[in-house]
Amino acid sequence: MPDQDDFLLAPAALCVTRERLIARCNAAFGELFGYDTTELVGQSISGLYPSPQEFERTGARGYPRMRRDGRYEDERLMRRHDGELIWCRVRGHAADATDPARHAVWCFEALGPVQAPAARLSPREREVVTQLAHGLTSKQIARELGLSPRTVEMHRARLLRKLGVRSTTQLLAHLA
Repeated sequence: MPDQDDFLLAPAALCVTRERLIARCNAAFGELFGYDTTELVGQSISGLYPSPQEFERTGARGYPRMRRDGRYEDERLMRRHDGELIWCRVRGHAADATDPARHAVWCFEALGPVQAPAARLSPREREVVTQLAHGLTSKQIARELGLSPRTVEMHRARLLRKLGVRSTTQLLAHLA
């Protein structure tokens, strides 16, 4: 029979949030972000995001989905204690889908350090690139991010120019 210590010993980086504050986290979570777990408990999870704007935008995008499905998953940049940015796959499950921020369990998986070209991208450009990497069309990305398809196309064109590539395939290969 599992007990409370199993959560702490899990090899996956896990945290429990209540009203977007870290209520509990395991050693793997602390290690991933470069903190002692006691430093994180009671803190806003916003401190692990690259910026307050990305924290707000992720919540605005994720919580409606959690209200619908009770779950949310994405890939995003997160910030370690030393300031290093890392790509993470994040999965969340709400205890109550009608109020997902009230109590949720999150699993973070490091996908690797951020390469120099990706560090130059704006938060919105990173969101568009993440959706492109999942194979979404501009229309699907627009729906996902609450933008117009034309705006997504403008971001895509800017990304190609910024990174000096000629196609989405080259763009994704350049950032991989």
